[in-house]
Amino acid sequence: MSYTLSDLTGTKNLLASHYTAFRVNDRLLLTGHSHQAWPDVAAKCMMEAWNDAALHVDEKWDKAFAKANEVKSGFKRLLGDSSGQMVLGSNTHELVIRFLSSLNLKDKPRLITTDGEFHTIRRQLDRLAEEGIEVIKVPSWPVDRISERIKDKINHKTAAVMVSSVFFETGIINPGLAEIAGECLKNDCELLVDTYHSLNAVPFSIKESGLEQTFIAGGGYKYCQLGEGNCFLRFPASYEGRPVITGWFSEFSMLAEKKTGKVGYGTGDDLFAGSTYDPVSHYRAAGVFDFFKKQELNPEFLRKVSQHQIGLLAGEFLNLGLNPEIISIDNEISLSQRGGFLVFRSGKAGELFNKLNSAGVLCDYRGHSLRFGPAPYLNDTQLRDAIGILGDVVKTCK
Repeated sequence: MSYTLSDLTGTKNLLASHYTAFRVNDRLLLTGHSHQAWPDVAAKCMMEAWNDAALHVDEKWDKAFAKANEVKSGFKRLLGDSSGQMVLGSNTHELVIRFLSSLNLKDKPRLITTDGEFHTIRRQLDRLAEEGIEVIKVPSWPVDRISERIKDKINHKTAAVMVSSVFFETGIINPGLAEIAGECLKNDCELLVDTYHSLNAVPFSIKESGLEQTFIAGGGYKYCQLGEGNCFLRFPASYEGRPVITGWFSEFSMLAEKKTGKVGYGTGDDLFAGSTYDPVSHYRAAGVFDFFKKQELNPEFLRKVSQHQIGLLAGEFLNLGLNPEIISIDNEISLSQRGGFLVFRSGKAGELFNKLNSAGVLCDYRGHSLRFGPAPYLNDTQLRDAIGILGDVVKTCK
């Protein structure tokens, strides 16, 4: 199946027919930056996992590992990656922990990040700072100088830089990744890029961005529609670190190696491997990746859909002429700079969120940021309705 932009906009969205269980036609689901609906095929895939477990019992793992490989292939396609290794995990936190545990923090106790990172990085680095690790946070705004601010803080004591491709709080694309990666290579420190808010919303290419020697983390809970339990850590094939946090799955590919007395590590993907997990999520993810492929929903087309939807939301909002002291958007940010969601600034974001939820508009907020995240199964009428309700709600605020 091949869609055009007009097939997914207007007053009817042809893609919506594949999401009947989530009732996307009947609800204003503006949670696309956080949790998108799953296509109906996901239910069949989850039942396949049940059937394989019931039929094969403990021998189900060959089939489960095959599904895991399909999921890896799906993520590698989105990353444009043909040179790196990849390990899967239930969430990005467990993968980031393994990454951190492989760094030489004794001799290089400095970590550099920004003030715009998702909680996975923010909270863990804050805690490490309490234990004496030097954590440097640079401002994530304005983004046009982000690479300069980070490069200025890198020195011979820096173990890693950890930064997003699209910033979690603002939804703004980070334009400085290639420059940051180059500086990290010069100073022999690692770069970890959190791509969670890019994948399937903003095209991302490891090769074109010069990120072959970079760690990439991300997952499918948001724009990929894979649901929970589907995250990854991509790492350079040449990496020789020894993660302290290591699972017994890493031993799968080292059975023939000579024992040395030290803990050994598997080759390839197995370097950062974990241990036993629930494979149901991989069945679902493999099926959804296949669905996207058959529907020809590639990142380039989905970006066009997203840009249309974000532009429509912003335009409809500005047409309302609401009091900027209550709610506003930053007009200095161009459409091309925005990721897959639109941020409204408001000191009453929590109040607005609750009122919108009661009125049938599902979105979310963080601090003073009220966030609307459209998705490819919504039509233009739904987006206009959501902004209209937002306008009504704002007028009730004092």
